[in-house]
Amino acid sequence: MSKPIENYALIGDTETAALVATDGSIDWLCLPRFDSGASFAALLGSEENGRWRLAPVADVHRVRRRYRPQTLVLETEMETAGGAVRLIDLMPVRAGASNADVVRIVEGIRGQVEMRMDLAIRFDYGHLVPWVTRSAESLVAVGGPDALLLTTPAVVKGEGLTSVSRFTVNAGARVPFVLTWFPSHRAPPSPIDPEVALEQTESWWRKWAERSRYRGEWDEAVERSLITLKALTYGPTGGIVAAPTTSLPEELGGSRNWDYRFVWLRDATFTLQALMMAGHEDEAVAWRDWLLRAIAGDPEDLQIMYGVGGERRLPELELNWLGGYEGSQPVRTGNAAHQQLQIDVYGEVMDAIYAARRMGMTHDEAIWDLEKLLLDNLEGKWQEPDSGLWEMRGDPRHFTHSKLMAWVAFDRAVKSRNRWSLGGPSERWEKVRSEIRAEIEERAYDAERNTFTQSYGSPALDAALLLIPQVGFLPPTDLRVLGTIDAVERELAIDDHLILRYRLDQTSDGLPGEEGAFLLCSFWMVDALAMSGRFEDARRRFEYLLSLRNDVGLLAEEYDPVDRRMLGNFPQAFSHLGLIASAYNLLSDRQGPARDRASDSEEEKTQ
Repeated sequence: MSKPIENYALIGDTETAALVATDGSIDWLCLPRFDSGASFAALLGSEENGRWRLAPVADVHRVRRRYRPQTLVLETEMETAGGAVRLIDLMPVRAGASNADVVRIVEGIRGQVEMRMDLAIRFDYGHLVPWVTRSAESLVAVGGPDALLLTTPAVVKGEGLTSVSRFTVNAGARVPFVLTWFPSHRAPPSPIDPEVALEQTESWWRKWAERSRYRGEWDEAVERSLITLKALTYGPTGGIVAAPTTSLPEELGGSRNWDYRFVWLRDATFTLQALMMAGHEDEAVAWRDWLLRAIAGDPEDLQIMYGVGGERRLPELELNWLGGYEGSQPVRTGNAAHQQLQIDVYGEVMDAIYAARRMGMTHDEAIWDLEKLLLDNLEGKWQEPDSGLWEMRGDPRHFTHSKLMAWVAFDRAVKSRNRWSLGGPSERWEKVRSEIRAEIEERAYDAERNTFTQSYGSPALDAALLLIPQVGFLPPTDLRVLGTIDAVERELAIDDHLILRYRLDQTSDGLPGEEGAFLLCSFWMVDALAMSGRFEDARRRFEYLLSLRNDVGLLAEEYDPVDRRMLGNFPQAFSHLGLIASAYNLLSDRQGPARDRASDSEEEKTQ
């Protein structure tokens, strides 16, 4: 049986990441970047696909772990009958280096502990066993275009297809291990100094974290979420992946398994607001610039998601030689959803660029020209059915959220033209905006139940309806908004705190199986309750969501309240973005991103 997803902690260098389990095993690592096929430990807990474990030989009767304050340096303390050791794990931030490193340091705390290292390297998602050579203090594994160099003072030998080491650590002693990726056609690089790398990496993260402006009741949770977002950033381009993993299932043993190591346009506004409000302007600018580079070109070719460098071709493949996490199949790389029509992304892009201007980012006439082209394309497309923000793999529909975000696109265009005196056919945009509003109010609203619905003509609900007041379509006190909040709370809630995206017995999404509660939707409910004046209910839900984080403060995409397990790819950027936004929205002395976004959209009505 695979280890629970919540057993893992994240380390990373802002170009790729690894997951470390509570037993000292690295069970997921993509090198040299997030979506690289040079992975070992292709699925969590699948030993035949590779792993790197450092742990005491004797039984461990107590494990404690934490991140060093304001960093992504992980410490795991393991106690045995004979003593205790501390395992320090990190990935040094590269800053333009051509190689990637994982540093692991075993430190003796008390007594004497016999340790064992097992390193099973498998490239190409567990498919390729490398050729390994050894010297006095190093090991080199080569497979296709990739190579790994292991350097350590510990004696390493081969046992079958695994490299192992047994050594004893006394109190005060430190035994380092450094694993370095490099292109196989080049000579192995000079090994880095692990102690220097530790010092520099800890300093780098602390300097970054100290820039945060958040001051409130949930400082630790917000700080950890911001650090997680930074770790999910691809430093060279500024793109932020949805998660560093693929195929961690939404249902254990099922087929709802997706590759999230890509950058979704839908995250744009949430990301910009979170980073800017927290004081990380450089990252927000880098993200905006990534966004503009990725969508440059023919608006007809706009995709919902791209690779970390802006790559457009993300073919979905099934890796049939892998068994999958707890038997969840298929295991996928790439994501076919990049070919779907999802009309809401036009609104996400327009809203993000508008928010960037409002927050003081430099205006560029070329960007405005691109926005006008996007609007021209959307004007002839917004009435089409699409796959929606949840990337349904069934028949396209007229999703309310998609129409809502089409309204946002034209709304932000009108406001941009008026606010900054930009050129454009404002009267035409206002006309289209009015047409979309009228259609939503007529076709997406169920007057008998006093709620908006997921799609035209359907009784099903959708948690994305909670965004209606947040984007400024209607004020949070509108009776239709209050009715929608009540309906979502009544029909999509589970465990009195968590919110489903939609009910699978009411909505056919083209996929078999079930799924857990979507954590971002649960944070949206927090925001909706706060905006409508139900602050105590909002706080109660928020505190519950915080309690679902694992011991080092991380969240997956979904949560199963019955089995009390995390589900989906991990850690999930959207979940942590939701946490940050809700923390701000619950501050009593500040506007918060939800109210700020909505109130700005209401400006026009009071002028």
